[in-house]
Amino acid sequence: MGLRTMKRRRREGRTDYKLRVGLLKSGVPRIVIRRTNKYFIIQVVESVEAQDKVVMTISSKELLKFGWDAAGAKVTGDGQQMTGKTKRQRVGNLKSIPAGYLTGLLFAKKLSGSVARGIPSKKGNYKEVPSSSGKKYIVDLGMARTKSGCRMFAVVKGLVDGGLNIVADKKVFPSEERLMGEHIGLKDMVNKCKDALGETGNGRQATEKVTTNITKKTDGMLK
Repeated sequence: MGLRTMKRRRREGRTDYKLRVGLLKSGVPRIVIRRTNKYFIIQVVESVEAQDKVVMTISSKELLKFGWDAAGAKVTGDGQQMTGKTKRQRVGNLKSIPAGYLTGLLFAKKLSGSVARGIPSKKGNYKEVPSSSGKKYIVDLGMARTKSGCRMFAVVKGLVDGGLNIVADKKVFPSEERLMGEHIGLKDMVNKCKDALGETGNGRQATEKVTTNITKKTDGMLK
């Protein structure tokens, strides 16, 4: 048996082609979640004949418009003033668990047309986001290493609470305390952002299935 050359993007650790084939065969639009050194990036991607089309994209940087303080207050986990001997907390980090949750929530509301004017076009004008009501999505986490309670699943929790039809297992989500930033003294800021987003409840409950399960194509799924 001859040697097989590994594809460049697989060598670079950027694409899992076996997973990608399964996602494409499902025929379901993907919500792609990526984490950089500074931000979360979320996109809706639809594929036609293996050609990806990005429908909408946002990053956690947009939270700055809704009351998120990227600099953050220099406080400890219990809200006390930080001293020189106190361990520095990553308060206001735009790739933290609370930031991931709020970014997912914002994305879900934009996708469903619930936030303001929609998304800006390249010319600076705003266009309406097509309603996502009843439309099913599948989460694409790429090659990110995940475990229960991690930051990537905080984003998924935000998407689910925002009302998107995503199959997810609630057991993998971070605790409510961590989602609200209580462990790093961000509860007030998270509540402020949620109020700005018009969040009024806990959203729909997740079903008892794993996020990475590949679902079969159903009639009218892409209408």
